[in-house]
Amino acid sequence: MADSGSKVYVIGAGGHAKVVIATLRESGREVAGAFDDDPQKEGMSIMGVPVLGPIVKIESLGKVGVVLAVGDNRRRKLLVESFGSRVIWRKAVHPRAYVHESVQLGEGTVVFAGAVIQPESRIGAHSIVNTGATIDHDCTIGAFTHVAPGVHIAGGVKLEEGAFVGLGAAIINGLTVGEWSTIGAGAVVTEDVQANVTAVGVPARITR
Repeated sequence: MADSGSKVYVIGAGGHAKVVIATLRESGREVAGAFDDDPQKEGMSIMGVPVLGPIVKIESLGKVGVVLAVGDNRRRKLLVESFGSRVIWRKAVHPRAYVHESVQLGEGTVVFAGAVIQPESRIGAHSIVNTGATIDHDCTIGAFTHVAPGVHIAGGVKLEEGAFVGLGAAIINGLTVGEWSTIGAGAVVTEDVQANVTAVGVPARITR
């Protein structure tokens, strides 16, 4: 089954999926169905979109366009690895986000309303730039990252693969946050953060 690009399916049927569906609709896409492994959701609908069954069932549709509506970074990576190229990973960019024409967006990336991504930044595959987040010039955002609502990232920052930056946090210019690290809500990052740790507070300090 060919995918024209206008019709897409989403993987996930939780709260995050509601925002993904809204973003797709605002950008002119038809959301034809959702898939979720929670058996209680099958046959129900989310934002008027039918939940068609478990995630594996999507392969019965052929090579269709899909957007991951899953907030957890590791879960998104596992899903991408499991499906590989058997689906077409689509981006979702809200029309009320500002993304400079020089920005590179990886496949499967979602950018929600009010987000700002400034010139020469690069956003890795299957990353989330959430509502009202700002990413300034020349940033490198790795694959499977999640920049939560209201985050402010200054110029030249690097987030490595799988990093999570919590609600309302800020990162000053030129710093690196290591892979699979977590920055707590409201934290202010003033120095590099190593891989696989959690940093919280003002200024942010590693807790584990």
